[in-house]
Amino acid sequence: MPSGQRVRLRATFEEVPEAYDRARPTYPAAVFDDLGTLAQLQDGARLVEIGCGTGQATVALAERGFGITCVELGEQLAALARAKLAAFPAVEVVNAAFETWEPSESEFDAVLAFTAFHWIDPNLRYPKASWLLRDGGALAVVATQHVLPENGDRFFDEVQADYEAIVPEDEKTKAGGPLPPEAIDDLAREIEESGLFQNVGAQRYLWDVVYTADDYIAVLDTYSGHRVLGVQTRERLYDLIRRRIHARPERRVRKTYLATLNVARRL
Repeated sequence: MPSGQRVRLRATFEEVPEAYDRARPTYPAAVFDDLGTLAQLQDGARLVEIGCGTGQATVALAERGFGITCVELGEQLAALARAKLAAFPAVEVVNAAFETWEPSESEFDAVLAFTAFHWIDPNLRYPKASWLLRDGGALAVVATQHVLPENGDRFFDEVQADYEAIVPEDEKTKAGGPLPPEAIDDLAREIEESGLFQNVGAQRYLWDVVYTADDYIAVLDTYSGHRVLGVQTRERLYDLIRRRIHARPERRVRKTYLATLNVARRL
């Protein structure tokens, strides 16, 4: 993704902080259990979380007793996360871009990113994470994708017609519907190619979320690719999608998410 496009898209989440907090799903508990095991995190480990949003993953980490410094680009997102995490004195939320953030001290036990690592400048992702870590510290990256398994909801094939009708030239429209889970790779190769980390483990997690029409539109409205559409274009698209869901007997859709966890050790 070109640098300018990446910077523009990653700023769109700040437009709808409350909706982002309400609509975005959390992660299965197994993600946090496996992360702790693979990264060999001890009680009270010091962590940096890149792009915490409004704390979708941070709460689960804080409940496990870790000290966390969250670095969040969006001012309003950071404020919501700070309020949500006020009960955890070992958690700090910093409003800053990860690329330019300069902590007063480093030597962290782990650097974590949940569906945020791809927004960081590719020239700085691994070098900055490595610099922040103590010797042998861990980098843990969770990437999330919408996928369509064999038993998935075929709505997500059918709804492509609505995108083709409204935004036919959009890159994601041209790419087609969601891929099957087995077509999604994790970051093991990219991590090894950085020359700064050794991938020590990877896990994959599939789960479903059932949405009403309104709930599904609320999620879509927090996605960067939808936020950058013109208001009228976005509303026309949402209207078609809403009608398609309401026409179903169950008036629901079942979306399948895939999370891939990679944990790597600093060389």
